[in-house]
Amino acid sequence: MNPDLQNKIELALSEIRPFLQSDGGDVTLVEISDDLTVKIRLHGSCVGCNVNQITLKTGVETTIKKYAPEIRQVVQIP
Repeated sequence: MNPDLQNKIELALSEIRPFLQSDGGDVTLVEISDDLTVKIRLHGSCVGCNVNQITLKTGVETTIKKYAPEIRQVVQIP
């Protein structure tokens, strides 16, 4: 994992994390693959939430791409 890219992603997650935590959820970086796909895991109330795919796209993915525009996609893993 590229340390600079990982730092950018962690910074992005630290920006979005308070919003997730205010609703009882959280997010963890699992992996950055060679094809620039970020794999994350949602926790707490984000798991099984009806809007978690919306949260993933509009919140998490947008914030990550703001910090690291080279990222191609963000996917949630169980």
